[in-house]
Amino acid sequence: MTRTVSLHCCAAALLAALTLPAAAQNATRYATPPAAALSADLVTPWINQLSNKPAADGRRSLTLAPVRKASPAPRQKQVSFAPAQSSEPRKQRAVPTGARQASAPAKKPAPEFDPQFEMQIVEYDSAYKPGTLIIDTQARFLYLIEEPGKARRYGVGVGRPGFEWAGEHKVTRKAEWPGWTPPPEMRAREAANGKNLPEYMAGGPENPLGARALYLGDSMYRIHGTNQPWSIGKAVSSGCIRMRNEDVIDLYERVGVGAKVIVS
Repeated sequence: MTRTVSLHCCAAALLAALTLPAAAQNATRYATPPAAALSADLVTPWINQLSNKPAADGRRSLTLAPVRKASPAPRQKQVSFAPAQSSEPRKQRAVPTGARQASAPAKKPAPEFDPQFEMQIVEYDSAYKPGTLIIDTQARFLYLIEEPGKARRYGVGVGRPGFEWAGEHKVTRKAEWPGWTPPPEMRAREAANGKNLPEYMAGGPENPLGARALYLGDSMYRIHGTNQPWSIGKAVSSGCIRMRNEDVIDLYERVGVGAKVIVS
């Protein structure tokens, strides 16, 4: 009898040992789980939707409250680097109907020196000795005889119609940046044309005699420079022989007082 009881106790203990984990699992599976902990950021909007006013039967009802939209973040001010605009209205010039705006007059291009009158060494047959000056007023060239059969040729400007002349003289004086004393007849002639000449004009870049002058005999004529190089090769003077300033400077250094000058 004692042995039977012992067997029953062992069997009960074994059955309890086998069924205990399953019972524990069932107890865990069917037990009420703890409430989930939600963040206040998620819970608060829904709690705010619950109405605090009870219904007639004492129960509280769930009402949906309007959801408040979050206000947008303030926009940052954009910094502009464009130049500030004046607040004053821009004034526009009134243009008469049908009128055209006058365009600025085009500048007249300055006259240019004719390159055919550049100084050059040329063949020139002459019976005159070196150092003699021969001026061809028709061809508008001055020749400085350097050796038999050779001459240094310069372009010149000569007297305009009515002021031509020919003859033979000698260089009696030389001057650098000479002053100018217009003769009385020239001043009277120019005054009749509406142009008043000074009684005397000091030498300089604006002086019509230019950088150098070679005076011919006791006449009023000279070989001189000019501040109008475009006039070289033309008949524009009152009888004097014009040369470019750079050419008359070159000639000035090569010709001495007493040199013979032949104008034809």
